[in-house]
Amino acid sequence: MSATGLSVSVLAYVPPSVLFRRRAAIIAGVVAFVTAAGIYLNFKPWMLFTDFHHLIRLADEMIPPNVALLWRKTALYQSVAETVAMAFLGTLVGGVVAFGLAFVAAKNTTPHPWLRSLARLGFGVERATPNFVVLLILFIAFGFGPYAAMIALAIGSVGMFGKLFADAIEQIDPGPCEAVASVGANPLQVIRYAVIPQVLPSVVANGFYAFDVNMRAAIALGVYGGGGIGFELQLAMKVLRYPDVLALILLVIVLITGMERISDLIRRSLLRSDILK
Repeated sequence: MSATGLSVSVLAYVPPSVLFRRRAAIIAGVVAFVTAAGIYLNFKPWMLFTDFHHLIRLADEMIPPNVALLWRKTALYQSVAETVAMAFLGTLVGGVVAFGLAFVAAKNTTPHPWLRSLARLGFGVERATPNFVVLLILFIAFGFGPYAAMIALAIGSVGMFGKLFADAIEQIDPGPCEAVASVGANPLQVIRYAVIPQVLPSVVANGFYAFDVNMRAAIALGVYGGGGIGFELQLAMKVLRYPDVLALILLVIVLITGMERISDLIRRSLLRSDILK
């Protein structure tokens, strides 16, 4: 081969870039992890089709749903009220506590960096602890029922709210804060007149989102003894009354959808009004 041909072949070969090799390594690592997890869990995708007849048989036992249960058993609506109350109070209590702690956890409003680190650590621990584990501990202290479930939701909401509120405080425009401080305002007045007006729309939006999440969590906690409509659902499953189960599932769907629509309307009306400005 001539020298000219060798130089052309060398120039034609372009090695893969560092970014390409890094992305390829990440994709290979993800594929290897997913494959290993599937093997460890003995996951067989074809079983979704070969064992589908079990779902068909369960659907046959559920249909038609016993919708008459929804007006014959009046205690169901007390259970619905318990579920809504658990979600609402858990969100409200957790949001109020987290709102105060968020000023400690935010970099631009914290009294001391050590307090900020401690508050951030507490938020992380609360988010990492499942509501079900907190509920089991509270059952020992308060017994079974909706009160323990409400406290569990409030504790979980503190971790969720705290991080969201602290991040919102750290992202505010410092200009209004400097303007308020320049006229002699103390730190509390700066927070009241410059920080809170900027973060209040985010607080309201995240609050309604957390309420939607806690509505679903309240139903799940009710299955484990927290009361509410979740307890009624678990009771019907225990006695194998599958038409009742399907009727209760339909009631849960209507409840969740209705509460989402109501919360969306309230949130939009608040954000469009002058209340949060």
